[in-house]
Amino acid sequence: METLVLDIAKLNVRFRGMCIDVFYTAGVRDGIMDLVGLSRAVESYNRFNEDNDPHGEHDFGSLRFEGKKIFWKIDYYDQELKYWCDPLDSGCRRVLTVMLAEEY
Repeated sequence: METLVLDIAKLNVRFRGMCIDVFYTAGVRDGIMDLVGLSRAVESYNRFNEDNDPHGEHDFGSLRFEGKKIFWKIDYYDQELKYWCDPLDSGCRRVLTVMLAEEY
């Protein structure tokens, strides 16, 4: 089981660096001036620990950017974005949502 979690974490870290299927909430789009800088901060996030990543999947993070608390979350869907998908399934489509903490 531990190996599977490490595999999911590796896939999620790689996915965050690809800048595909990223959704910025209205609060982020309207309230953050430097979306490129925010994207880089999410991509390089590495402050995972047992408190903020209890399952070790590296699928959620929290950071401060432009004075605002930001959350980001990776969810797993089928190719049509209709149903949840196993994160290790080869057909899994990851979606990264970046939001203001107050929008969570």
